[in-house]
Amino acid sequence: MLAVVLVDLGLALVLLGAIGLLHPMKRLGLPTRRRALAVGFAGALAAAAGFLLPAPERGVARAVSRLDEYVPRWQFAERHETRIRASPRAVERAIRGVTAREIALFRALTWLRHPRLPRSGKPESILAAPADEPIVAVALRSGFRLLVEEPGRELVIGTVVLAPPDVLRLPPAELEQLRAGFGPEQFRALSDAGWAKAAMNFRWQDDGGGWTRLTTETRVFATDAAARRRFAVYWRLIYPGSSLIRRNWLAAIRERAEGDDSARR
Repeated sequence: MLAVVLVDLGLALVLLGAIGLLHPMKRLGLPTRRRALAVGFAGALAAAAGFLLPAPERGVARAVSRLDEYVPRWQFAERHETRIRASPRAVERAIRGVTAREIALFRALTWLRHPRLPRSGKPESILAAPADEPIVAVALRSGFRLLVEEPGRELVIGTVVLAPPDVLRLPPAELEQLRAGFGPEQFRALSDAGWAKAAMNFRWQDDGGGWTRLTTETRVFATDAAARRRFAVYWRLIYPGSSLIRRNWLAAIRERAEGDDSARR
């Protein structure tokens, strides 16, 4: 989190300094362009430090979830949790059914990471999701793989987020063949240099008294130091928006599940 804070603070100071260079503002402590330049420079140093901080590797001592089986070690992660006044079955249906439109700011935040013009013809993906189709289904037909589905308990999906340059230079037909053969066991075993793999789960359980506890966790494992450094820049830049998407995603699941349970009573 220190790295993310440094990057966010640094970029904010760079923006503030740029504004001060255009128009000095005493109220913001930037009475001169020299002061604004100093603030912008300090921000650039802070952001650079955040991008360059090492990402320590973490892991689990023993597997307690299916996610632990597929990504037992990672360098980048986020975890979010909520309680839902609905049955586990309703929560499971909601996980599968929630659409991009139901997740507040989902399409706006993913557009910032994947800008596109209306009707641009860019291929469908979780970052360019149709508004009214279940988001999990969109992910699974556009790059993510179903790693494991344990009815009544957990869903885990995964994808490759970084590949070596020589792999990306493969002819399209060979690249598509490689993707088609990339199943759960290949995902679990992937450890060659230059790759980074990401997995996300939803895990739910009866919390008693008509409540269900739902968690979602995303983990990314980079297979070598170079891949770790490359992915760290991207992760630390997008983390605030990614975290907000995950929280809003859980809120959308909660709203749908509680509405579903109420309608069935």
